[in-house]
Amino acid sequence: MSAAARPHNPLPILATAVLVVMTTQQAIVPVLAPLARELDLPEFSLGLMMTASAGMFALTSPWWGRRINTLGHRRVLLMGLTLCLTGMIGFAILCELALRGVIAPVPAMAAMIVTRSLLFGVGMGAVPTAAMAWVAANTDTTAERVAGLSRIGAVQGLAMALGPALGGALAFAGFLGPVWLAPGLLIFALVAAAVRLPRPPRRTRAEKAEDLAAAAPPSATPLRPWDPRLWPVVLAGFSTFLTLGVVIICLGFLVQDRLGFTGAETVRVTGMISTCVGTFMVLTQGFVVPRLGWAPWRMLRTGIPLVALGAFGMVFADTAVLMAVAMSTLAIGMGFAGPGYTSAPTLLVGRSEQGHVAGLVQSVTGTTFVIGPLAGSTLYGLNAELPLVLGGVICTLAAIFVWTRAAHVEPEPAAVPEPASPQPR
Repeated sequence: MSAAARPHNPLPILATAVLVVMTTQQAIVPVLAPLARELDLPEFSLGLMMTASAGMFALTSPWWGRRINTLGHRRVLLMGLTLCLTGMIGFAILCELALRGVIAPVPAMAAMIVTRSLLFGVGMGAVPTAAMAWVAANTDTTAERVAGLSRIGAVQGLAMALGPALGGALAFAGFLGPVWLAPGLLIFALVAAAVRLPRPPRRTRAEKAEDLAAAAPPSATPLRPWDPRLWPVVLAGFSTFLTLGVVIICLGFLVQDRLGFTGAETVRVTGMISTCVGTFMVLTQGFVVPRLGWAPWRMLRTGIPLVALGAFGMVFADTAVLMAVAMSTLAIGMGFAGPGYTSAPTLLVGRSEQGHVAGLVQSVTGTTFVIGPLAGSTLYGLNAELPLVLGGVICTLAAIFVWTRAAHVEPEPAAVPEPASPQPR
């Protein structure tokens, strides 16, 4: 629905929930490496924690998407925020006890993986999925849908810049400052969502049964990436986000190895470049894309070549300024390609599949952040330029694909499915 037709626009609350979850996930990243050092744990334990979290996000997003048809958008969002909060509270308590010597390091790390990675990862899969599905189910035109989804994507980009910066700043107040801030932010988001998100209208038992039968027919099967309607968009999105994951994991190594900085200098310079990346991604997704009103396939055609250009630019960047320029180019490309990827699938399915497709989109994105960092860091150990060239080649092939494939894979604005009721479920 248009904002004027609603009692109040839920988009700010949806965006806030996504922003808080993604920011808290990023804010504690600066703590993880020194935490492992303090507890005398091997480096692979840090990688295991990050990989498990991304893996749970990718695995559970489609499951949450299917639950939207039966539980409703609001309930799935609140359940996701509750799981994130539970996981972060448990993680903070475990960190405190482990550093005080109350719990041995190895059992503490195992429990941290359960709380920080598994519980939080499952909850994180629900929040952006529910937010995307809510926007998709309650917009009447392509322009409205693209604008709403681009803003959801913009806050995810903002979290990439805000999270590490916030975590680094809070570390001055105490080693576990970011870890204890995370539950506080999540409590705020949970209360705001519970109070401000509109409740669905009360329905009779017969109406509930009828709505459930219409939304999730018994013959319905979960959407797959190779669905004939979706695979071109999924392929384009997977290639783009995979390139981002491959390149961004190499940034800190490149700053230190090419520019010869010390560890502290590397953190500062990498932080500044990362801030540029987040800023340009937010400006593109949050302000430029909603005002252009472009169709999703056009945004993919514009963004993917810029991502390829940025990846290839990093191959030759030998100063901090050139690295910032290359990464900013990549970020602008992601600012176009990201909303194109998230909005196009919602235009290709009916109302009953909006939750499914939102979960699928988040799952594919999460998968790239499992594969990308692992592939990028492994290839960097073989040759510093290899992951950058690989990312550039992947996105170049994806750009050729979207430019040579006819744009009829997306419907006209009039074909966007209308929501069945005036309130989201």
